[in-house]
Amino acid sequence: MRTEETEALFTRSDGSYAFARWGRPVAPVVFGVTDETLSVVKGALEAVMALCGHQMAETDPELGSNMMIFFFREWDELPEVPGLDRLIHDLGPLVARLKEADANQYRVFHFDAAGAIKACFVFLRMDENLGAVPAETLALSQIVQSVLLWSDTAFRKTSPLAVSGDRTILRPAIAALLRAAYDPVMPAVANDPSHALRLSARLQAPRQAC
Repeated sequence: MRTEETEALFTRSDGSYAFARWGRPVAPVVFGVTDETLSVVKGALEAVMALCGHQMAETDPELGSNMMIFFFREWDELPEVPGLDRLIHDLGPLVARLKEADANQYRVFHFDAAGAIKACFVFLRMDENLGAVPAETLALSQIVQSVLLWSDTAFRKTSPLAVSGDRTILRPAIAALLRAAYDPVMPAVANDPSHALRLSARLQAPRQAC
């Protein structure tokens, strides 16, 4: 991956560079799935966290669970979730915008005082398109997009995933980038494009794709 490609993944549509990774262990919870799908999501999360070298936890001392993944059929179900309006600012207007756009997924990040990720809420409306995606592929894709603050235009043209035989894996370049992003010597937050140069300097051939 060239430096300009790395920079583009964290350059937003308004031209600003914005990078953030998790600043605390990830304590996940998943709603609206069967036990079988739950194990798939958990497996994807554990694999990506191991790749990044980041910790997971049973609970977050501030929020209880700081990564919440919701699977549902209609956006109107979200306002009915008890307490969700206290976690998601202007939940009602947000749901109205997502319905108007006929969106099938949305992510909300919360950040700590330093700007690192402290929570992520993933909403997946299981329409025909998402319903046709294998659970392993959907889970891995969503987890990858939740462990870093990517650009709002990242992955529009190229998926972070690839097919190897009968398996869906992370693209080797993305796997290497995740490892570099979570290198302890790298900052948890960056707003200067020179950060992409530092990331690129640490990119190496991945040891193993997940």
